[in-house]
Amino acid sequence: MLFKHMVDSEIQLVFLHESLAEDIFKLVDSDRTYLSKWLPWVNSTKSSDDTKHFIKDSISKYANGTMMTCVIEYQQNIVGLIGYNLIDQSLQKVEIGYWLSSRYQGNGIITRSCNFLIDNAFQNMQMDTVQISVAKNNRPSRKVCERLGLVLEGIISNSGKVNNQIHDHAIYSIKKKKT
Repeated sequence: MLFKHMVDSEIQLVFLHESLAEDIFKLVDSDRTYLSKWLPWVNSTKSSDDTKHFIKDSISKYANGTMMTCVIEYQQNIVGLIGYNLIDQSLQKVEIGYWLSSRYQGNGIITRSCNFLIDNAFQNMQMDTVQISVAKNNRPSRKVCERLGLVLEGIISNSGKVNNQIHDHAIYSIKKKKT
């Protein structure tokens, strides 16, 4: 059985499972041009078998306590992925990563989903810091970070490479409020 977390009446996060591989692959494949602008793995994802491999790897990392990835369902449609790309218990820090189909942007889906994961990290995982790293020129993702109240910690040069283009990354964070 898959576990699901209700974010609100429109959004739920569903833990990755191999049975979702075909639907996830179809979503990536249908939005390949847009997604490949920011995400290095898109061009190497050529079949649902590639997606199954990613899912198996993600489940293994979840079992090790270092990562958690979920499908985003919006109005019962799979629209993207979100999760903790890194869970570091020793530093009490998580790093959130996500992608969303271009067709569903502008509905607050990522903002609401990130807010849910931030609250979860602070309330249930006893984390002190949540970070999000985005390509410096990815204005929509940077605006998400700003709406969430994350603080720009800095710009890291040459942080990623997508389609032979090197990107700088903006690092945002939010700290748990001390009571």
